[in-house]
Amino acid sequence: MYEKLGELKNGYTEITNANSKHSDMMQDIGIYKLQAKESETLADNVQETAVLLLEGAVCLEWNGNTQEIKRESVFEEDPWCLHVPKGVEVKVTALSESEVLVQKTENEESFEAKLYTPEDCSSTVAGEGVWNGTAERVIRTIFDYNNAPYSNLVIGEVISYPGRWSSYPPHHHDQPEVYYYRFDKPQGFGCAMVGPDAYRVEHNSFITIPGDLDHPQTTAPGYAMYFCWMIRHLDNNPWTDRIMEEEHKWLLEPDAKIWPEK
Repeated sequence: MYEKLGELKNGYTEITNANSKHSDMMQDIGIYKLQAKESETLADNVQETAVLLLEGAVCLEWNGNTQEIKRESVFEEDPWCLHVPKGVEVKVTALSESEVLVQKTENEESFEAKLYTPEDCSSTVAGEGVWNGTAERVIRTIFDYNNAPYSNLVIGEVISYPGRWSSYPPHHHDQPEVYYYRFDKPQGFGCAMVGPDAYRVEHNSFITIPGDLDHPQTTAPGYAMYFCWMIRHLDNNPWTDRIMEEEHKWLLEPDAKIWPEK
Protein backbone atom coordinates (compact mmCIF):
# COMPACT_ATOMS: atom_id res chain seq x y z
CA MET A 1 0.00 0.00 0.00
CA TYR A 2 1.22 3.50 -0.89
CA GLU A 3 0.47 6.69 1.02
CA LYS A 4 1.59 10.33 0.86
CA LEU A 5 2.14 12.07 4.17
CA GLY A 6 2.21 15.61 2.75
CA GLU A 7 4.13 18.34 4.52
CA LEU A 8 5.09 17.27 8.02
CA LYS A 9 3.33 19.22 10.75
CA ASN A 10 4.83 19.94 14.13
CA GLY A 11 4.54 16.99 16.48
CA TYR A 12 4.08 13.35 15.51
CA THR A 13 3.04 12.03 12.08
CA GLU A 14 2.05 8.37 12.17
CA ILE A 15 3.14 6.04 9.37
CA THR A 16 2.15 2.63 10.76
CA ASN A 17 0.63 1.33 13.98
CA ALA A 18 0.91 -2.32 15.01
CA ASN A 19 -2.59 -2.23 16.47
CA SER A 20 -4.43 -0.27 13.79
CA LYS A 21 -2.93 1.48 10.76
CA HIS A 22 -1.15 -1.06 8.50
CA SER A 23 -1.09 -3.50 11.42
CA ASP A 24 0.29 -6.24 9.14
CA MET A 25 3.65 -4.41 9.31
CA MET A 26 3.79 -5.26 13.06
CA GLN A 27 5.55 -1.96 13.81
CA ASP A 28 4.82 1.51 15.16
CA ILE A 29 6.58 3.94 12.82
CA GLY A 30 6.28 7.71 12.69
CA ILE A 31 8.15 11.00 12.46
CA TYR A 32 8.49 13.71 15.09
CA LYS A 33 8.97 17.25 13.81
CA LEU A 34 10.32 19.43 16.60
CA GLN A 35 11.08 23.13 16.74
CA ALA A 36 14.20 24.40 18.52
CA LYS A 37 14.06 23.81 22.29
CA GLU A 38 11.05 21.48 22.01
CA SER A 39 11.47 18.04 23.55
CA GLU A 40 9.75 14.68 23.38
CA THR A 41 10.10 11.84 25.89
CA LEU A 42 9.81 8.33 24.47
CA ALA A 43 8.97 5.58 26.93
CA ASP A 44 7.59 2.12 26.24
CA ASN A 45 7.37 -0.85 28.59
CA VAL A 46 6.57 -3.37 25.85
CA GLN A 47 8.37 -2.28 22.68
CA GLU A 48 11.98 -1.76 21.68
CA THR A 49 12.65 1.57 19.98
CA ALA A 50 14.95 2.88 17.25
CA VAL A 51 15.38 6.66 17.02
CA LEU A 52 16.82 7.84 13.67
CA LEU A 53 17.75 11.49 13.04
CA LEU A 54 16.62 12.53 9.56
CA GLU A 55 17.68 16.15 9.70
CA GLY A 56 18.48 18.89 12.17
CA ALA A 57 20.26 18.75 15.53
CA VAL A 58 19.06 17.09 18.72
CA CYS A 59 20.25 16.14 22.17
CA LEU A 60 19.53 12.53 23.14
CA GLU A 61 19.32 11.48 26.81
CA TRP A 62 19.00 7.85 27.92
CA ASN A 63 20.25 5.71 30.82
CA GLY A 64 22.27 8.65 32.19
CA ASN A 65 23.92 9.26 28.81
CA THR A 66 23.76 12.52 26.87
CA GLN A 67 24.75 12.95 23.23
CA GLU A 68 24.28 15.87 20.85
CA ILE A 69 23.99 14.82 17.20
CA LYS A 70 23.30 16.66 13.95
CA ARG A 71 22.57 15.80 10.35
CA GLU A 72 22.14 18.25 7.51
CA SER A 73 21.35 15.83 4.68
CA VAL A 74 20.27 12.19 4.49
CA PHE A 75 21.76 12.17 0.99
CA GLU A 76 25.26 13.22 2.02
CA GLU A 77 25.69 11.94 5.58
CA ASP A 78 25.57 8.51 7.17
CA PRO A 79 23.03 8.05 10.00
CA TRP A 80 22.91 8.39 13.76
CA CYS A 81 20.43 5.96 15.36
CA LEU A 82 19.74 5.19 19.02
CA HIS A 83 18.39 1.68 19.73
CA VAL A 84 16.96 0.88 23.17
CA PRO A 85 15.06 -2.07 24.70
CA LYS A 86 11.66 -1.81 26.37
CA GLY A 87 11.60 0.15 29.60
CA VAL A 88 14.35 2.61 28.65
CA GLU A 89 13.25 6.24 28.53
CA VAL A 90 14.67 8.43 25.77
CA LYS A 91 14.41 12.23 25.84
CA VAL A 92 14.86 13.99 22.50
CA THR A 93 15.45 17.75 22.67
CA ALA A 94 15.68 19.74 19.45
CA LEU A 95 18.64 22.14 19.22
CA SER A 96 17.27 23.43 15.91
CA GLU A 97 14.22 22.52 13.82
CA SER A 98 14.58 18.75 13.48
CA GLU A 99 12.88 15.63 12.16
CA VAL A 100 13.31 12.28 13.88
CA LEU A 101 11.96 8.93 12.70
CA VAL A 102 10.91 6.44 15.39
CA GLN A 103 10.46 2.70 14.79
CA LYS A 104 9.08 0.39 17.50
CA THR A 105 7.91 -3.20 17.92
CA GLU A 106 7.24 -5.65 20.73
CA ASN A 107 10.31 -7.38 22.13
CA GLU A 108 10.61 -9.20 25.45
CA GLU A 109 14.41 -9.38 25.18
CA SER A 110 16.57 -7.22 27.41
CA PHE A 111 19.70 -5.83 25.74
CA GLU A 112 22.18 -3.00 26.05
CA ALA A 113 21.06 0.28 24.52
CA LYS A 114 23.34 1.37 21.69
CA LEU A 115 23.87 4.61 19.81
CA TYR A 116 24.89 3.75 16.25
CA THR A 117 27.20 6.45 14.90
CA PRO A 118 27.90 7.21 11.23
CA GLU A 119 31.12 5.23 11.65
CA ASP A 120 29.15 2.18 12.82
CA CYS A 121 26.97 2.20 9.71
CA SER A 122 27.73 -0.39 7.02
CA SER A 123 27.63 1.57 3.76
CA THR A 124 28.19 -0.13 0.41
CA VAL A 125 27.76 0.80 -3.24
CA ALA A 126 25.60 -1.90 -4.82
CA GLY A 127 25.22 -2.51 -8.55
CA GLU A 128 28.60 -0.99 -9.30
CA GLY A 129 30.14 -2.15 -12.56
CA VAL A 130 27.17 -4.31 -13.64
CA TRP A 131 24.09 -3.84 -15.84
CA ASN A 132 25.61 -0.72 -17.43
CA GLY A 133 25.35 1.06 -14.06
CA THR A 134 21.55 1.05 -14.20
CA ALA A 135 21.12 -0.16 -10.60
CA GLU A 136 24.03 1.55 -8.86
CA ARG A 137 23.01 2.87 -5.44
CA VAL A 138 24.22 3.23 -1.86
CA ILE A 139 22.90 0.77 0.75
CA ARG A 140 23.37 1.67 4.40
CA THR A 141 22.62 -0.93 7.08
CA ILE A 142 22.32 0.46 10.60
CA PHE A 143 21.47 -2.76 12.40
CA ASP A 144 20.13 -6.15 11.35
CA TYR A 145 20.31 -9.76 12.51
CA ASN A 146 24.08 -9.81 12.03
CA ASN A 147 24.94 -7.10 14.55
CA ALA A 148 21.73 -7.07 16.64
CA PRO A 149 20.35 -10.65 16.78
CA TYR A 150 18.46 -9.77 19.98
CA SER A 151 16.30 -7.27 18.11
CA ASN A 152 13.01 -7.86 16.31
CA LEU A 153 13.80 -4.98 13.96
CA VAL A 154 16.03 -4.12 11.02
CA ILE A 155 16.66 -0.56 9.89
CA GLY A 156 18.73 0.89 7.08
CA GLU A 157 18.77 3.48 4.30
CA VAL A 158 19.22 3.56 0.53
CA ILE A 159 20.33 6.43 -1.70
CA SER A 160 19.05 5.69 -5.19
CA TYR A 161 20.87 7.66 -7.88
CA PRO A 162 18.83 9.64 -10.43
CA GLY A 163 17.51 7.45 -13.23
CA ARG A 164 18.66 4.22 -11.54
CA TRP A 165 17.01 1.17 -9.97
CA SER A 166 17.26 -0.12 -6.42
CA SER A 167 15.98 -3.17 -4.53
CA TYR A 168 17.26 -4.91 -7.62
CA PRO A 169 17.29 -7.63 -8.92
CA PRO A 170 13.70 -8.13 -7.79
CA HIS A 171 13.58 -10.00 -4.50
CA HIS A 172 11.21 -10.88 -1.68
CA HIS A 173 11.29 -12.17 1.88
CA ASP A 174 8.76 -13.50 4.37
CA GLN A 175 9.03 -10.53 6.72
CA PRO A 176 7.00 -7.31 6.36
CA GLU A 177 8.84 -4.13 5.38
CA VAL A 178 8.17 -0.40 5.17
CA TYR A 179 9.91 2.10 2.85
CA TYR A 180 9.80 5.81 3.76
CA TYR A 181 10.86 8.16 0.91
CA ARG A 182 12.49 11.54 0.47
CA PHE A 183 13.85 13.27 -2.64
CA ASP A 184 16.68 15.76 -3.00
CA LYS A 185 14.25 18.15 -4.71
CA PRO A 186 10.63 18.52 -3.53
CA GLN A 187 9.22 17.80 -7.01
CA GLY A 188 11.24 14.58 -7.29
CA PHE A 189 9.51 11.30 -7.96
CA GLY A 190 10.11 7.64 -8.66
CA CYS A 191 8.27 4.36 -9.01
CA ALA A 192 7.75 1.62 -6.44
CA MET A 193 6.56 -1.82 -7.46
CA VAL A 194 5.04 -4.18 -4.91
CA GLY A 195 4.19 -7.48 -6.50
CA PRO A 196 1.98 -6.73 -9.54
CA ASP A 197 1.20 -3.15 -8.45
CA ALA A 198 3.13 0.03 -9.26
CA TYR A 199 3.00 3.40 -7.48
CA ARG A 200 4.35 6.86 -8.26
CA VAL A 201 6.33 7.72 -5.13
CA GLU A 202 6.94 11.31 -4.17
CA HIS A 203 8.67 13.28 -1.43
CA ASN A 204 7.56 12.32 2.08
CA SER A 205 5.60 9.20 1.15
CA PHE A 206 5.80 5.53 2.11
CA ILE A 207 4.85 2.04 1.00
CA THR A 208 4.09 -1.08 3.02
CA ILE A 209 5.39 -4.38 1.68
CA PRO A 210 3.75 -7.63 2.83
CA GLY A 211 5.92 -10.73 2.94
CA ASP A 212 6.40 -12.76 -0.26
CA LEU A 213 5.99 -9.82 -2.68
CA ASP A 214 8.96 -8.53 -4.68
CA HIS A 215 9.55 -4.76 -4.55
CA PRO A 216 11.93 -3.20 -7.10
CA GLN A 217 12.19 0.61 -7.18
CA THR A 218 13.32 3.18 -9.72
CA THR A 219 14.05 6.90 -9.65
CA ALA A 220 13.27 9.54 -12.28
CA PRO A 221 16.29 11.10 -14.03
CA GLY A 222 17.24 14.36 -12.34
CA TYR A 223 16.15 13.30 -8.86
CA ALA A 224 17.97 11.38 -6.16
CA MET A 225 15.74 9.23 -3.96
CA TYR A 226 16.28 8.35 -0.30
CA PHE A 227 14.37 5.67 1.50
CA CYS A 228 14.57 4.30 5.00
CA TRP A 229 13.87 0.54 4.96
CA MET A 230 12.43 -1.05 8.06
CA ILE A 231 11.84 -4.79 8.49
CA ARG A 232 10.11 -6.68 11.28
CA HIS A 233 11.52 -10.15 12.01
CA LEU A 234 8.96 -12.93 12.38
CA ASP A 235 8.98 -15.32 15.33
CA ASN A 236 11.58 -18.04 14.66
CA ASN A 237 12.03 -16.57 11.19
CA PRO A 238 14.35 -13.54 11.22
CA TRP A 239 15.23 -11.63 8.08
CA THR A 240 18.77 -12.57 7.11
CA ASP A 241 18.88 -12.29 3.32
CA ARG A 242 17.01 -11.31 0.17
CA ILE A 243 15.39 -14.11 -1.85
CA MET A 244 15.94 -13.32 -5.53
CA GLU A 245 13.12 -13.99 -7.98
CA GLU A 246 13.99 -17.10 -9.97
CA GLU A 247 13.44 -15.61 -13.43
CA HIS A 248 15.82 -12.71 -12.71
CA LYS A 249 18.68 -14.66 -11.14
CA TRP A 250 20.60 -14.61 -14.45
CA LEU A 251 21.44 -10.98 -13.66
CA LEU A 252 23.67 -12.21 -10.83
CA GLU A 253 25.92 -14.19 -13.14
CA PRO A 254 29.42 -12.68 -13.35
CA ASP A 255 29.28 -12.23 -17.13
CA ALA A 256 25.64 -11.08 -17.32
CA LYS A 257 25.13 -8.63 -20.17
CA ILE A 258 22.14 -6.44 -20.87
CA TRP A 259 21.13 -4.96 -24.21
CA PRO A 260 22.94 -3.73 -26.20
CA GLU A 261 25.49 -6.50 -25.75
CA LYS A 262 27.98 -5.16 -28.30
